[in-house]
Order: sequence, then structure tokens, then C-alpha cells
Amino acid sequence: MNRQIRQVIVLVVVMVLALAASLTSVQGLARPALWESSSSQGTLITDSRNSRMVYAQFGTERGQILAGDTVLADSVASDDAYTYQRTYPEGQLYAPLTGYFSTAFSSMTGLELAANSVLNGEDPSLFSSRIKALITGESQQGGAIKLTIDPQVQQAAWDALGGRQGSVVALDPSTGAILAMVSSPSYDPNQIASHDSSTAQAAWDALNADGTKPLVNRAIGGDLYAPGSTFKILTMAAALRTGTANTDTEVDAPDTLTLPGTSHSLSNYAGESCGNGRVTLAYAFAESCNTPFAQLAMDVGDTELATEATNWGFGESLEIPLAVTASTYPANDSQAQTAMAGIGQASVRVTPLMMASVAATIANDGKQMTPYLVAQTLDSDLSVVSTTTPSVARTPIDSSIAQTLSELMQQAVTDGTGTTAQVAGVTVAGKTGTAETGSADGGPITWFVGFAGTDIAEPTVALAVVLDGGEQTATTGTGGSVAGPIAASVIDAAVDQ
Repeated sequence: MNRQIRQVIVLVVVMVLALAASLTSVQGLARPALWESSSSQGTLITDSRNSRMVYAQFGTERGQILAGDTVLADSVASDDAYTYQRTYPEGQLYAPLTGYFSTAFSSMTGLELAANSVLNGEDPSLFSSRIKALITGESQQGGAIKLTIDPQVQQAAWDALGGRQGSVVALDPSTGAILAMVSSPSYDPNQIASHDSSTAQAAWDALNADGTKPLVNRAIGGDLYAPGSTFKILTMAAALRTGTANTDTEVDAPDTLTLPGTSHSLSNYAGESCGNGRVTLAYAFAESCNTPFAQLAMDVGDTELATEATNWGFGESLEIPLAVTASTYPANDSQAQTAMAGIGQASVRVTPLMMASVAATIANDGKQMTPYLVAQTLDSDLSVVSTTTPSVARTPIDSSIAQTLSELMQQAVTDGTGTTAQVAGVTVAGKTGTAETGSADGGPITWFVGFAGTDIAEPTVALAVVLDGGEQTATTGTGGSVAGPIAASVIDAAVDQ
């Protein structure tokens, strides 16, 4: 072989290697693992001008999303360019979880996005399925995910909300598995998933113009909620941890308390008296008295309250795998602000998932389990590929404090503001909350958080119920009168298994 031929061969090899490297970079390294939205630019897969890539992505037979044997999302053959139509048999009941898979907008949300690599069959765990398809000549099929959701509990929560704006989250305290996650109002993802662009656009425009924000999953995001008196659980935990007080400590419970450095007089709900003006903290907790707990918050101090909130996971974001907005405890610079924060007002903001997790932690002897939605990953034949292993996220309280808080919460349901959450044959522990919205229109935000079981030593379910305030709630509404009955319905469904 002469010198010129060798040079040509070397040049050809270098050009082939360069082309291979470039193709690998574009198709592999520059390709996002998940689509973020149709507005993402700079990659072939998300460039709206690349119709070939759009057709390829949306022409895959995506796997199912399941809750038990209930199909929440499926793919059916279609006679258009996209080959398959994504459908949602349960519609709005699960829309905040499933999200949507839209050809009209080349976008996806919810679990369709968070679990996209599994559903489209590209996840590394489905490698054997891809090899099988390659050998047999079959088209690639996506894997499936089975959720932790209990359809019976999910339906009970949806029915109990009755179309009102709010959310319900239910957990298995011992594992962190999410048994129900309802956000209301919701929407029909089938409309946005329609291959008819005019149908999809009309649905999108209507949903975005709706002031009740049906596209927002209130359970884990959105504007978040003031927790009201449910935050007194953490204020009490901080008092127990620091030795500031215990359940038998007698405290002043005046009808009003003038906050330091202000002319504002804090009162108990509806101006009611708390006992005879001097009560135990156990009584103040059960009756949800504001003035003694505002004073307790100042006695504990803002630094310790902030520490307590951090210990429970405030300030930390989470993926379940849906992204969860972090709950927040404010940076207070006055005793007055600390007093208000200690009763769940001021700038304290929480997700319903956070407060359900608080209840679950107490039920689980102080161990806070990591919440999760996906129980199993399945291949296209619905054979199990992987199963989620429960994990402890943190231990914010020891077992003795957990036991004390459990007893306080049981008393709140048997003799206090939470009696409407009672369920025959079931021991229920809980805490009500009523948070002012700052608006003169309508009633307050109403809460119930707690846990329950036929044997309180091994509770079946922990939950948080919250309803938006405003016109849907009477001005005299409370956590006990509005959220408590919803909690009872969910508990009844959860223990009746």
C-alpha cells in the first residue's frame, strides 16, 4: 500500500470517527432525559420546528399509569400521524397526578413528565425490553408505573370535597406511601391530550382563564396555605423538646393578648374564652386557644421555632417524583411576628402533603418516612421491574414526644374541636385549624390533620384536609365544622379495607 492510499484511509477513518462523535453528542449528550415543556429551545427533541422528532416521540405506544387494577392513563391506536392517542379513563379524579401528554402543545406534565423515561420505554431499567423488541422486530413499547394510590380512598376524598376548592392527602404512616392525593377543582386531561388542535386549544384557554386554577395541584404546590392552628403541633413539639413547658403546665389564657410592640390585640377564634382564663396546655391544645399558644411561641423563641420547623422538613423541596414546593417558616424579626407564626398565621406557608407528613410522623413514633407515589415500575408486559423501598427521611421528634403529641391529638378529637372527625370503631387523633385569609370576602381556610386506626398503636392512615377560604366557606366556618367531616369520610374508607 503506497503512502497516498494510507493517507486517504487515515483521513476517511478520522472523518467517520468525527461524524460518530458528533452524532453521539447530538443524539445522546444533548438530548434531555425528560421533556420540560414545549417552550424549551436549543435541542432537536424540544424544537417545535422538528416535526419528525415530534412524531417519533408521540408515535410511541406509551405505557400505562395504574392505581391497583385501575387504569389512569393508557395509549390507544389512532388513525392519524401520531399513531397513538393518550387517554385518561378516570379523567379529573387523577388529573393532578397523571398530568397530560399533549400533541397539540408538544408538552407533558405531572407523572407523564416525571416518569417519561419509563413510559416511553427509554429508561435504563427497561433495557431488556428494548433488546427483546429489537430481536423480535416489534415496535418499542413503554413501561408502566403502578402508583401507591388506593382508588377507594382517592374516590372517598374526592366525593367528600364535593367540588369545593381544596385538597386531601392521605399517607401510610409506616411507609410514606401516598394513599390519596386529591386537588379540587381539577380538569379533564383528555381534552388537552386531544389530537385535534382546536379542541386542545379551547380547553387550554378555558383552564388558564379559570380563576380557581384547576391546573394547579394544590396538594403539593401553588400558592401554599397558612396552616392555622395545625401549626400548634409544631409549637407544642418545640416546647416539649426545649423543656419550656409540658402538657400539664398551667398557662394564662386571656380573651385577648396585646402583641409586644404593637397595638394589635389577638383573640381566640370568634372572640371565645379559653376555659376560665387559666388552663393547662393540654386543654388549650384540644380547644385550639390562640392566646396561650401565641404566648408559648414567644416563650419558646423564634430561633427554636425555626429549628423545629427545619427539623420537620420545612425549607426542603422534594420529588415524589412530582416536584413538591417547600413549606416555609418565615424569618421573623419581632416577638409579635413569632407569636403569630406560632399559631400558623403570619408568613408560615405549607403544602397539604407537608401537614399530612407531620401527622404521619407522630403516628410513626417520630420517624418521618419519605412520601412516594410510585410503588412499582413495570415493563410492557406488566412484569415487575423494580419496587420502591420505603425510607426514613428524618426523625424530628423522639418517641416520647410523639406519644405525648398523639395523646393531645386524641383528646382534641374526643373532647375538643375535632369531634366531627370521629369514626365509629376507630381511634382518631387530630388537630383542627382555621386560618384567616386576609380578605373581607367569605370565610377562612379550614384544616384537619391527623391519623387513625382501629388500633392507634398501629394507625392505618395519616391525612391532611384543607379547604380554601373565600365565598365557598361561611364566615363562621372552622376546621372542625368544615374539614373534620371530610376527614371522617376518608378515614372510614381507609380503615375499611
